[in-house]
Amino acid sequence: MRRRSFLTGALAAAALPRSTLAQTPSRANVLKYVPQADLTVLDPIGTTAYVTRHHALLVYDQLYGIDSQLKPQPQMVEGHTVEDDGKRWTFKLRDGLRFHDGEPVRGRDCIASIKRWAARDALGQALIVRIAEMTAPDDKSFVIRLHKPFGALLDALAKVGPPALVVMPERFANTDPFKPITEAIGSGPFKWVPGERLVGARAVYERYDGYKPRESGQPDWLSGPKVAHFDRVEWLIMPDPATASAALQSGEADWWENPPNDLLPPLERNRNVVTEQLNPLGIMGTGIFNCLHPPFDKPAVRRVVLEAMSQADFMTSVAGTDQTMWREGVGIFPPGTPMASNAGLEVITAKRDMPALREKLKQAGYQGERVVLMSASDQSSLAAIGEVGNDLLRQLGMNVDFAVSDWGTVVQRRGKKEPPAQGGWNMFHTTWTGLDVVNPAVMQPLRANGAKAWFGWPDLPDLQRLQDAWLDAPDTETQKRVAADIQKVTLEQVPFLPTGQYFSKSAYRRNVTGILKGQIVFWNARRA
Repeated sequence: MRRRSFLTGALAAAALPRSTLAQTPSRANVLKYVPQADLTVLDPIGTTAYVTRHHALLVYDQLYGIDSQLKPQPQMVEGHTVEDDGKRWTFKLRDGLRFHDGEPVRGRDCIASIKRWAARDALGQALIVRIAEMTAPDDKSFVIRLHKPFGALLDALAKVGPPALVVMPERFANTDPFKPITEAIGSGPFKWVPGERLVGARAVYERYDGYKPRESGQPDWLSGPKVAHFDRVEWLIMPDPATASAALQSGEADWWENPPNDLLPPLERNRNVVTEQLNPLGIMGTGIFNCLHPPFDKPAVRRVVLEAMSQADFMTSVAGTDQTMWREGVGIFPPGTPMASNAGLEVITAKRDMPALREKLKQAGYQGERVVLMSASDQSSLAAIGEVGNDLLRQLGMNVDFAVSDWGTVVQRRGKKEPPAQGGWNMFHTTWTGLDVVNPAVMQPLRANGAKAWFGWPDLPDLQRLQDAWLDAPDTETQKRVAADIQKVTLEQVPFLPTGQYFSKSAYRRNVTGILKGQIVFWNARRA
């Protein structure tokens, strides 16, 4: 462990000029963080990978921030006014907003950023078709005029479930949203340091002294003042959990994002380490089908896989045998949240008859096609879930090609629409924090509008109509009824497998305080 860290540091030092080394802040002003995986995509809308979202929240700022009550609060926006029976919204930016290149944040930057994000996001797509026009009458404001009132407008502007809506300079926001940006010029509390990037080893951020936090309120999830106390945040890439655990316990790392549950006991016995559940809504598992190619282009085939699935198997693999750390019999929304229900859950809770299901799979149209199941090797949770998924498909008699790679490779490959024989894929497993699947508006794998849908590209008009109905619902009770119908149709047509809910803890050194709940963010954290 020590030798690995020494070599990583030595390589980094060798890559830096002497002037940079001389200005390196003291260890007390540097936060060393171990993320879940390496950062392979810088563009905040170029992927839904969480490491990119964590990066985006460091570098960029948001128009509104979600608080712990799931309410959007003004962040870059000073305030807004609503006119014309809810169809005209005017937003005023607060003073002192600047990008990392020194340019002020202008209304037109916000409009361009909204448009670019909307091209890749499910809620953004729903918003953009309801907008008549967006204008920036001056540098300090922008106006959204709607065709009709849209109750989810502020939820859209506060969207954090990847891809998050963040504000970038107009010159970047006006680029093709389907061609990733390779620079990172934001207006957030930290700035990206490209010269110190070591692929597979390190990513570095420095505090942006030109950032002006909100002057009022209290930090609460993604809302309130974003005060950066550390001069630098260094991401140390450690795919091996044992290496990360040793680094945290020895003090070579300050914060480990997601230690596997089976490694928590030694961490919790270390008096210098704190473990804490930072995500009260838990983590929801999904098995994503590619609906473009056989065999999962057939809803009947996907349905058989759902009927054969055991949520307990998936969740035990990732969270262990302590049933306080996971739940089965779970629908598509996090249990205990407003949109959760028992609608259609009998298909998940019913007893499994695997011999009968193997026969049913043939009747559904499976003809022995090779099934490329992608799995990430460098994230222990996804690796465990992937193994269960592999076993499930094989038990059903499928011809599985278990394609194991690092998460970055999975992220890149999942964007390919080509047939599996030409470098495409059939299925992969991923997980979502509860906030990212708390309702139909923010839930990426639920979008079912074909080419504009999330990876897997399901084209399910009935499901899509229900999602639009949810967005146009006049009140919460109507939303709940529509959400129950959405769950029923989802469990009938199965664009993805809901593999259960589990809870995890983050671990950090006891002398690091102020870590906020809700999302992985780095403002407010400090060394005691």
